Amino acid sequence: MTTINRGHALELLEENLSNRNLVRHCLATEAVMRRLAFDRGEDVDLWGITGLLHDLDYEKTVDDPARHALVTAEMLTGQLPEESIQAIKSHNYENNGVERTSDFDYLLAAGESITGLIVAVALVYPGAKLQPVKLKSVLKRMNMSAFARSVPREIIRECSRAGYELDEFVRLSLEAMKGIASEIGL
Repeated sequence: MTTINRGHALELLEENLSNRNLVRHCLATEAVMRRLAFDRGEDVDLWGITGLLHDLDYEKTVDDPARHALVTAEMLTGQLPEESIQAIKSHNYENNGVERTSDFDYLLAAGESITGLIVAVALVYPGAKLQPVKLKSVLKRMNMSAFARSVPREIIRECSRAGYELDEFVRLSLEAMKGIASEIGL
């Protein structure tokens, strides 16, 4: 059980992040993680709060990627269980070296990465809205390396390490994000 409720988590985001798009990314990651937790019978609130706070230190560590997620972990130690702290730290494995070992770790990394691809797909639709985005459109763009270049496809594919086929993972993520489309400006 988490000791940070959603209201407190939103306050932490407001105190630590000024970039509105980054806050929207955190909200999208929260939605994806809640949906995945529900699908798996995990603690929906814990997974959601972990997704919401995973980039809490981003603006403080933007010039030092090796510290990203480690500063968040320091800020949240004692307020979230160790499994959440580990997932937060390991979502930035590529820069900080904290390995992903659990399904939670793999799904946070894949979940926060898929949000970028889904947003990029929505932005090419007329009106830049999520509602008309189809699963096959997102899957098609997974294989287009020139589209949304900064989205790490290999990390999204790590969903398979937690037992998900790519199409099911993307479907659940897209469904979750459509559920909060107005909250994230899409």
